[in-house]
Amino acid sequence: MRITKAESWVERLELTRPYTIAFASFTHIELLFVRLETDEGLVGAGSGTPVRAITLETLEGAVEILAEKLEPLLVGRDARQLGGLLGTLREELPANPAARASVDMALHDLFAKKLGLPLVEVLGRAHESLPTSITIGIKDTVEEAVEEALEYQGRGFRILKIKAGSNLEQDLEVVAKVREAVGQEMGIRVDANQGYSLEDTERYFQAGKRLGIEFVEQPLPGEAASSMLGLPEEIRLRSAADESLHSPAQALALAAPPQPFGIYNIKLMKCGGVGPALSIAEIARLACIDLMWGCMDESVIGIAAALHAALACPATRYLDLDGSLDLARDLATGGFVLENGFLRTTQAPGLGVTLEERT
Repeated sequence: MRITKAESWVERLELTRPYTIAFASFTHIELLFVRLETDEGLVGAGSGTPVRAITLETLEGAVEILAEKLEPLLVGRDARQLGGLLGTLREELPANPAARASVDMALHDLFAKKLGLPLVEVLGRAHESLPTSITIGIKDTVEEAVEEALEYQGRGFRILKIKAGSNLEQDLEVVAKVREAVGQEMGIRVDANQGYSLEDTERYFQAGKRLGIEFVEQPLPGEAASSMLGLPEEIRLRSAADESLHSPAQALALAAPPQPFGIYNIKLMKCGGVGPALSIAEIARLACIDLMWGCMDESVIGIAAALHAALACPATRYLDLDGSLDLARDLATGGFVLENGFLRTTQAPGLGVTLEERT
């Protein structure tokens, strides 16, 4: 099964509503798309979201390296030789994880399609479905956050993730008011996006006990992972590593006791795709660390790839795979089913997505 065509391009896609986190605001997103074709007529789809603050690469750099290396690396290669191809990607695109992830997804898509199975079945299914959180960005007013929370509750979601980290007092007020509005049955998680100090984090967790917060994602700056050891173990166990975790090597370092985090947030865009994500997941399983699978604003291709990987990993406990719901338009369809807040894969082979042909 030889790859006969490999192409990549960028699309600017508008968001359904403006989105703000601790260090940036977004009204649109620019996504990479990758399309691979084989001599048997199979098509593999991939997509990536390069954002320097998160993936440590620029869009321009990702576009340039794919334009330079995608065809020479893949055209003529046998897509069944998945392990070797992923190794080549690691060697040739070491500093471009989102670009690498887009190619990694397309290769996994092709490999599973060749076998005629959904990717999760090829990897080894561990879960049938799991609930995903849906994210509320930082709002100008508490009332806006409450209104959005009630909207998501009405749409059947069971878990909210609230962005925080810009103002501790306002963050606490937002969570208190949202909890009051949605009641006790709805799960609430918080993403501080590196915005807190040790003292802020302890205070937030103390308030979180009465507000029923499941966990807090990346309270301290990413490079300050060791500072997490200044927090009590009960807080560290309910803290998720995000910006502190980009690679299997970092996952291994963070797994050494005493562990600064009790949860790993795996994002394909940060680590470089399904292949390295599964390496991180295995480290987490062996170290008894729970897994959360997160995302950025992404095409359904990226969300589907993360979901297939997540459902194949025994350590998976949490999903935060809502990024494609923010897009006003996508170039792909399919990939998963969202029902009453739960995500599950389809029975279609590969990632189960259909990518529009480039015009």
